[in-house]
Amino acid sequence: MGKSTIAVKPPRERALLITVGTKNENTAVCPEVSQEELAQLSISAGVEVVAQVIQNLPHPVNATYIGKGKLEEIAALKSEVEYDVAIFDDELTPVQQRNLEDALKVKVIDRVALILDIFAKRARTREGKLQVELAQHQYLLPRLAGQWSHLERLGGGIGTRGPGESQLETDRRLINKRIQKLEEQIKKIRDQRYLNRQNRLRSGIPVIALVGYTNAGKSTLLNALSQARVASENKVFTTLDPTTRRIRLHNDTSILLSDTVGFIRKLPTVIVSAFRATLEELAEADLLLNVVDFASPYAAEECQTVEQILRELRLETKPRIMVLNKIDRLLDAGKIWTEQQALNHFRSIHRENNENTIFVSASRKWGLTELLSRVSSLLPVKDVYYT
Repeated sequence: MGKSTIAVKPPRERALLITVGTKNENTAVCPEVSQEELAQLSISAGVEVVAQVIQNLPHPVNATYIGKGKLEEIAALKSEVEYDVAIFDDELTPVQQRNLEDALKVKVIDRVALILDIFAKRARTREGKLQVELAQHQYLLPRLAGQWSHLERLGGGIGTRGPGESQLETDRRLINKRIQKLEEQIKKIRDQRYLNRQNRLRSGIPVIALVGYTNAGKSTLLNALSQARVASENKVFTTLDPTTRRIRLHNDTSILLSDTVGFIRKLPTVIVSAFRATLEELAEADLLLNVVDFASPYAAEECQTVEQILRELRLETKPRIMVLNKIDRLLDAGKIWTEQQALNHFRSIHRENNENTIFVSASRKWGLTELLSRVSSLLPVKDVYYT
């Protein structure tokens, strides 16, 4: 008999996280909160977080992002915690990345590469994979520096999936050619989306788009409202590929409900650019449902981030409903709550909320009738019922 083989998983990379906190009045989130989110992203990418460092500076250092003393400190820390990748909580310039790799002698990943790596793992459809690959190439192009030696010597793992892993020898000309090809393919998808939107406009079916911070529960809400079976997990960026479901009303008319990629702080511009075809769905929607994880301790900051991104997309005047989700997680666990008791409880506490703020628990299907009733009043359709 032949010997049986046992698949052995490679050891997880050990990551050191580094954040620079600046005294910028426009910074809505303190560095501790931003780094906690960076840790969640890192874990989603499959690494083990072994240490975290924050340095407060007026602004990041041009050459190395962090100060000289802090750089020496984290270099010395390597013998203590044995990290093999350093993950920085901002986008690094090519010069900063090379200088940091030379000083630390480990692979250096920035926030953009980390998010792109998660996207590469989560993309399922052809459209999603094309968009992620385009974003990866656009990110890597200015980092070629004539050669891929800095990536080649640092091996695989996070930040090197996709083109960074399979095309180390590719020069700028070939990368540009591939970008052009991807843009042509995505343009075809974009053109098809435009035709689909025109058909929807002619049909008169109102379109509602779900927006919100990543992991706010948008896919769970879509499933609850439409009996769809869209994958929903307690992870960041579970949904990359847009999903649209029809909800039929009691008067035999319908609305279309679309799920979209979640937003996040410091959303990379290459992501916005590559996912433009998807984000255009938001511009064509009649109404936005801004889904908020009301149980998150950072709900207010996450709302600010969503508002900022909507402004950047020029969607700040689009009609919308604020959907405060996951209210079941804020209730006294020692008491059995009915839907009506829960809704009345939150209405009594938050009386200042306007009529376009709705409390729901998508996982328990609480507040959905009220939500669709409010949707009905804001759209050119009659009574919407949840069944």
